[in-house]
Amino acid sequence: MADRGQARAASAQPKGGATKDAGTATRARTGNSGGTQGRGSDGTRQSNGRSRGGRPQGARSQDSYQGTRARAGARTAASPAVRAGARYAAPLWLQLTALALSLAGLGVSIYMTIAHYTSSSILACSDRGLVNCAKVTTSPESIIFGIFPVAAVGLAFYVFMVAINTPWAWRSQLPAIWWARLGAIVVGMAFVLYLVYAEIVEIGNICLWCTSVHVITLLLFAVLVFGASLRSGAGAAAQPAR
Repeated sequence: MADRGQARAASAQPKGGATKDAGTATRARTGNSGGTQGRGSDGTRQSNGRSRGGRPQGARSQDSYQGTRARAGARTAASPAVRAGARYAAPLWLQLTALALSLAGLGVSIYMTIAHYTSSSILACSDRGLVNCAKVTTSPESIIFGIFPVAAVGLAFYVFMVAINTPWAWRSQLPAIWWARLGAIVVGMAFVLYLVYAEIVEIGNICLWCTSVHVITLLLFAVLVFGASLRSGAGAAAQPAR
C-alpha cells in the first residue's frame, strides 16, 4: 500500500509542474505581445504605460488633441466669410472721395470757427433777405447748450473724420474703425438735419457756408454708407451655399 501511494504522488508532480510552466509561458507571451505589463522585482505585475504600437498612451492622446485643434483652426482660417471680412479693402476711389470730402468740411469749419470768434462780418455772404449768414451765425441756435459754438463742434467733427478717413485708417482691418467711421457720420447727419430745421423754421434764414457744410456731410454720409454696404455684401457673397 505504501508503494502504491508513493507512485500516485510521483505521477501527480509532473502535472503540477507542467501547469506552472504553462502559466509562466502564457504570461511571457502576454508581456511580449503588447508590452502592457511586466513583472517587478517582487514578482507582481506592473504596467509600463505603453500601447500595442509601443508608443506611450499619453503621447498618443496629446497628438490626437493637437491634431484636432489644428484641423479646426485650418477650417476656420479657410472659411471664405472669415477671409472676406478680414481682408476686405474699400475701393480706392471711395477712400479718396471720403478723404477729399472730409478735408473740404474741415476747411469750411475752420473758416466758420475763425469768423465766430472774431467777427461774423468776415464771412463772404449776404446779410439781407433769406440768405443772411450773419443772422444765422449769431443766433441763439448757433450755440449748443449756451456753451459750445456750432462752428467749433463742426470743426471737431471734421478733424475726427479726416483722421479716420486717412489711407492708414482705411488699410486697418480693425472692426472698431469701421464702426467708428459709420457711427460718426450717422450722428453728424442727424445733427445736420437739426441745423437745417433750426435755420428754416426757428431762424427763418439760411447761411450759405452752413449749407455747404450740410451738403458735404450729406455726400460723405452717402459715400460711407455705400462703402459699408460693399463690405457687408462681400462678406455675404463669401458665405458658402447651403
